Amino acid sequence: MPRLSTPFSSLALVVAATLSPGCGADSTTRTNTPNPVGSAANPSTSAATTSSPAPTTFVNPGGMWLPGQLASHQDGLKAAGFQLDPKVLTDPMTAPLGAVVSLGGCSASFVSPDGLIVTNHHCVSNMLQFISSEDKKFGKIGYHAKTRADEKWVGPTSRVFVTQAFKDVTTELRAGLEALPDDLARQGKLEERSKALVSTCEKGRPEIRCSVKSFFGGSQYLLIEQLELRDVRLVYAPHERVGDFGGEIDNWRWPRHGGDFAFIRAYVGKDQKPADRADSNVPYKPPHHLRVAKKSLEPGDFVLAAGYPGKTNRLRTALEVRQALDWEYPWKIAGYEQGLAALATLVKQQPKLDVKVEPTVGNLGNGLTRTRGLAEGLGRGGIAAKREKEDSTLATWIDADPERKKAFGDVMGKMTTLIEDVKKTREVDRALNTIVQTGDLVWAAMTIVRMAEERDKPDAARDPEFQERNWKRLEQRLVRISTAYDRAIDTTLLGLAFERLTKLPEADRPGFITTILDKKLDRPAIDKVLANIYKTKLEDEKTRLDLFRKAKKTDLAKSTDPMIKFALTLWPLVEAAEMRAKKYEGAMSLLRPKYFAALQEMRGSALAPDANATLRVTYGTVRGYQPKPEAPIYRPFTTISEMVAKVTDKEPFDAPAKFVEAVRAKKFGNYVSPSLKEVPVDFLSDVDTTGGNSGSPTLNARGELVGLLFDGNYEAMASDVVFSPEITRGIHVDFRYVQWILDVDGADNVLTEMSVTPSIE
Repeated sequence: MPRLSTPFSSLALVVAATLSPGCGADSTTRTNTPNPVGSAANPSTSAATTSSPAPTTFVNPGGMWLPGQLASHQDGLKAAGFQLDPKVLTDPMTAPLGAVVSLGGCSASFVSPDGLIVTNHHCVSNMLQFISSEDKKFGKIGYHAKTRADEKWVGPTSRVFVTQAFKDVTTELRAGLEALPDDLARQGKLEERSKALVSTCEKGRPEIRCSVKSFFGGSQYLLIEQLELRDVRLVYAPHERVGDFGGEIDNWRWPRHGGDFAFIRAYVGKDQKPADRADSNVPYKPPHHLRVAKKSLEPGDFVLAAGYPGKTNRLRTALEVRQALDWEYPWKIAGYEQGLAALATLVKQQPKLDVKVEPTVGNLGNGLTRTRGLAEGLGRGGIAAKREKEDSTLATWIDADPERKKAFGDVMGKMTTLIEDVKKTREVDRALNTIVQTGDLVWAAMTIVRMAEERDKPDAARDPEFQERNWKRLEQRLVRISTAYDRAIDTTLLGLAFERLTKLPEADRPGFITTILDKKLDRPAIDKVLANIYKTKLEDEKTRLDLFRKAKKTDLAKSTDPMIKFALTLWPLVEAAEMRAKKYEGAMSLLRPKYFAALQEMRGSALAPDANATLRVTYGTVRGYQPKPEAPIYRPFTTISEMVAKVTDKEPFDAPAKFVEAVRAKKFGNYVSPSLKEVPVDFLSDVDTTGGNSGSPTLNARGELVGLLFDGNYEAMASDVVFSPEITRGIHVDFRYVQWILDVDGADNVLTEMSVTPSIE
């Protein structure tokens, strides 16, 4: 899961070349090469086999589709094996899509009429940290609430979002944009209209959260309504060595044997309306919930995954892809590596910090593996070069026809100029982004300063993140710091961020870092600055909240708090970066729609919009793959006997003894695959996914729950830019394994709530 994001979201936009990795799995061109389908697994063999792939006629075109787009996918769905009327997938408010929810960074789904939700284990890592202590490290040992009374509240920032309505508002957003005098005014008008639509949508409905989402670079806008459930409680999370068996060694790899699942429950007031946490709250009654499949899943079977993928970049220009490959990815990889090393040293010195560090370490490790894979994948096989060739072909195609030239003009040249202009300020913008996103207290101080800037404005004129509708959410994040914060962790990460900036070549080094360090670009100078700014009173929760709620600009200008003074130093620079970002986006709001329209017309096929954390459906089949031409073919299933064969006495392969013993005693219950002759653990499919899809329910041809998506394969990391059906795979935990773990672990209450009868004595 990604670390809590900064409220200065528009700052990140200025670094236009960034193609950020997210949490979860993966991702566009079309090919006629058939995919291999591995043979059925055998408990006595490894997960790879040299047998020939089974024949198949379905070739996955890729795409994370909006439900409304699936009306034109009837032939593809039927060819893949979908057995229901494809029309059921076009309405996200009915079953099965109506059961799929967002956790604000991961996906999940209702699996009972009493608000029981299943998602990934790694999606509840922050929740486990919240309920843990030095004596009870639930992130390590897991948690099982045997009764409703035992279900633990997981903190003020946890949310479940249930999508309730979509409305196309493209006309309202785009009307008259071309007539506006400049790029900044154009972006300002888009923001103004978006805020007005959200305000109208939410008026008199405090339980509803509305947002305006852009598709195809602003070609289309949708107003989305979501029910916001605010009382979330943990029901069951397995032991870490089940949920994250194999750890970072196996992350993004196949064969995989992870039980990446957990259960939470959404609570509401007695009137079934969203409410803050209270003992009197009752379980939410969702209009739809998924049913667990009883029929065995086999190679070649149809599957679909529905969820809220975060971000892909398939419709970015080749120049943006190239800048990410040559500039952004190397910076991120180095940062992840250094962050992991620094935190490992810190925990060795202060072992008691392991609970608080764990979610950050997981995020950094996941980001490192993913970004390395993206960089390797884009470079391997000339994918970046192929994108450059396609953009060159597109420019030639436009110029070759007077009507196309009239419609699209010099869109390629204008976009290139804008993207090249970003280079002038990208180092300082990236540096600011790094600083304001590093450390809990820097974020708190910047939030307080920004709130003071916005407080005296009319609400409609405020920055969207600081409108009154968000005040409570920001306060809850300021409260949440009390559980997650430790000064040693904060100073370690911020010190590392400073150090990285000091080591940039002088021509690239942002001037503000030299000023902050008083021209002494060495570690002693950094430590001196850290020692000073962490004399702050912001470590106190009441102080943070009082300043956020009451402080005005004049109050902060008189402040002697060193962290507030540090934030005040940064704020003018952040504001200037935001203005650059808005100007850039205002210019692109006219150009990207033309680029996408031209690209779609040239390709002659429908395009799925890039992922943007909205509900999407992706479908395909259960199938293995061949990682390299000379490599054996991977089968699409792993098994519990293979898991036990990997068990050692050392992390991350030290599975709990009760599960190992159950396998050796062949206590398989009713969860055996007829073809495998034992319990499957994980499986592969060719569905098209990315970060944010973590926890997405995987459904079979009858719309029944068969698994949870939790990862992708390393060889296909570049699928966030180019989907390659021959190697792009999603990795899912098989729901038969979920049930087996619950049964062996004595979580009968969870099984029976899903209408599953325990079958292991």
